Amino acid sequence: MDENARIDHSSGSVLADREPAPGEYSGSTYREIAAVDLGSNAFRLQVGRFVDDQIYPLDSIKDTVRIAFGLTAITHLDEAAQLRALAALARFGERLRRFRKESVRAVATSALRVARNADVFLPRTEEALGFPIEVIRGREEARLIYIGAHHALPPSEQTRLVVDVGGGSTEFIIGRKNEPLLMESLRMGCVSFTHTHFPDGKVTRRSFREAEMAAASEIESIAVNYRRFGCGTAFGSSGTARAIARILELNSLNPGGTAGITRQGLGNLRELMIRAGSPEGLALDGLPTDRLTVLPAGTAIMSAIFSRLDIPQMHPARGALRLGVMYDMLGHFHQHDMRDTSVRQFTRRYRVDLRQAERMKKAALGRAIARDRPVDRALRVSQAWRLHHRRGRHAMLTGSNCRANGSANTG
Repeated sequence: MDENARIDHSSGSVLADREPAPGEYSGSTYREIAAVDLGSNAFRLQVGRFVDDQIYPLDSIKDTVRIAFGLTAITHLDEAAQLRALAALARFGERLRRFRKESVRAVATSALRVARNADVFLPRTEEALGFPIEVIRGREEARLIYIGAHHALPPSEQTRLVVDVGGGSTEFIIGRKNEPLLMESLRMGCVSFTHTHFPDGKVTRRSFREAEMAAASEIESIAVNYRRFGCGTAFGSSGTARAIARILELNSLNPGGTAGITRQGLGNLRELMIRAGSPEGLALDGLPTDRLTVLPAGTAIMSAIFSRLDIPQMHPARGALRLGVMYDMLGHFHQHDMRDTSVRQFTRRYRVDLRQAERMKKAALGRAIARDRPVDRALRVSQAWRLHHRRGRHAMLTGSNCRANGSANTG
């Protein structure tokens, strides 16, 4: 045995005396991974640790670069925006210095999708960050956003609509459980719309109406399919959605104290901004200092989304692109059920007798097979195995939990 190792006397296992380097597996099967999101409004770094294929956020860095403001009339990224981006990525690179290449994924979105000089700028960004940067397509961005939202939301069998209003594009995803079914990305965002419709920071009824109409025109290209498919419960996964929901809730702008975002609440916020003449003139609680400039554009886009897709209410969701990127890195999104992960964690926490669990599994399989004709046995084995995973182990964990807390089911 390594003389520098130590023993966990409660389990008898050997523990390393040092922490594993980021991206390195340890005896407890965890590693650190990182996602970098080069968004049109802000650059973000998220570091997380995964244990049994669940990700636990550790720390994050955000830099409001607003790179989309640097797109010229001929869609070239100007030098000032490039310098802001490179400075932010250099700071991220310091945090990621000890990470392995395979443990970091950096993705660039709308602004670099449309920048004509992106091929010249990207090598500079990769040098500043120290890792490759991938410019992803709109639908790939939508897919990753849905993965992140799915893992952050409570389990549900219902259809969900996830909307992400970004700086340069807005993604729309309809999905059920862990599967995205319909994905679109439209070229409208709170930074690009601010540049086009609110360039001087002033908010008038005319400028707001023109922004809403421009957004509605974009959404009309997908609205028929989305309404026909059925949107189900709507969630906003972007910072724009969370900021608007917070303002509406803190200032009682929604009818009857409704949570999240409502059409009436958006209308009330619109009127307040028009009266104030600018977002800086608002006297409201919860105003986001880092998003104040782009708040009118974000509100106009959200209003058009509610109108064209006939959404009564939207709930803010925490998970988005960065979380989706990290789960996608694990390679288990389509194959792995997160409930099994929870079961494994509880077996360790409550010291479940796994040998007894194995005996229960075999007994359940045996009874299931004995009940059926030979031609049905293969199907029944599969069903019994799922029953073991979804019910048998959960039932056993309930009993183990009781015993761990000093009680027992005597019935």
